[in-house]
Amino acid sequence: MQVKVLSFTGAARRAQIIDATLAVIADQGYGSASYARIAERAGLSSTRLVSYHFSSKAELISACASQVISRIGEWTGAAVHAEKTAAGALAAYITATVGFIDRNRAPMAALTRIVLAGALDYTPADDAEAAAPLEDLLRRGQDSGEFRAFDPAVMAHAVQRSIDGLPFVLEQKPETDCAAYARELAALFELATRAGESSMPGGRIWAAPT
Repeated sequence: MQVKVLSFTGAARRAQIIDATLAVIADQGYGSASYARIAERAGLSSTRLVSYHFSSKAELISACASQVISRIGEWTGAAVHAEKTAAGALAAYITATVGFIDRNRAPMAALTRIVLAGALDYTPADDAEAAAPLEDLLRRGQDSGEFRAFDPAVMAHAVQRSIDGLPFVLEQKPETDCAAYARELAALFELATRAGESSMPGGRIWAAPT
């Protein structure tokens, strides 16, 4: 099997095209992401430079989505792995992911538009695989006694979906304080997952039902 090895220049050109594609989709929508607009945004002399590096639009869009998703994973993973407790890791996951979305609004808007357009071959199995690390974190917290008994799959999806909605919020309210948004979500899921007694506003204490 022949393996195509990209030169430094070739890799830089691919990255340039991916960045331009994400920018076009974020600004003008998925349907407007023609090779002509992408080439213009990237400052390329011809659309043939796009088709040279990507055999199809599907391959290009897949590369765009993979880049954003891998960057989220690297950013969030570093924050989670720095924590020693499951509770700290869960808060770090929420805070870091919200922070990434805040700092990368255009790429995240583009990824959201790609997903909504049905342009990715994303199956329920892919969704389960994406949620698996968060489920493992929640199970670890249950095993250590930090978290109460609950279904880790349900909780993981609740956490993830609450974060997934942020790009839509930012579309309507770009002035949203994302740091406050992250704190609110972290507090919400701290109360939802913690074992034993939980604090209520006003200093009241309530015992989790058994």
